Amino acid sequence: MFFVRSASPRDVTAIREVLAETWRATYALFYGAAKVEEIIADWHSEAAVKAALSRPDGEYLVADDGKMIGGVAFASKSADGNTITLHQLYVRPKCQGFGIGRDLFAEIESCFPGAQKLTLEVDPGNEPAIGFYRAHGMVEAGRTDNCGKDQSGIPALILEKPLAG
Repeated sequence: MFFVRSASPRDVTAIREVLAETWRATYALFYGAAKVEEIIADWHSEAAVKAALSRPDGEYLVADDGKMIGGVAFASKSADGNTITLHQLYVRPKCQGFGIGRDLFAEIESCFPGAQKLTLEVDPGNEPAIGFYRAHGMVEAGRTDNCGKDQSGIPALILEKPLAG
């Protein structure tokens, strides 16, 4: 049984393992192994995870069963506090289908009281993720040619969902 909690610096290695494992399993088919390893080294480096953990406008969550981290989620709020951006929601392949993604998503939604909208970017070919997000009320609001980072060259759908605030 996994429980969702705030991540801490002691979780950095486990978070990186979840990110690397899920990126290899999900995106190698889209981008090739070399590109995936390049992205993991950049976006999911120890420094990048530590920087996300220390953001005062963010919340980093882990799903923990006491033996391992089965999933992670990281979101931040806009300067005006009205928009939450979900940067990461990843569940280890062997842990998928147990409600971990659902629980992480629900907790992220509740971490930013007063926010009006939740937004995220997802690869247009990642049908399982798109299906998950649509099942949780997200709708397409646009597209970008630079997912995750300026000049990444990675296309993405922009999904959003209004929040109760």
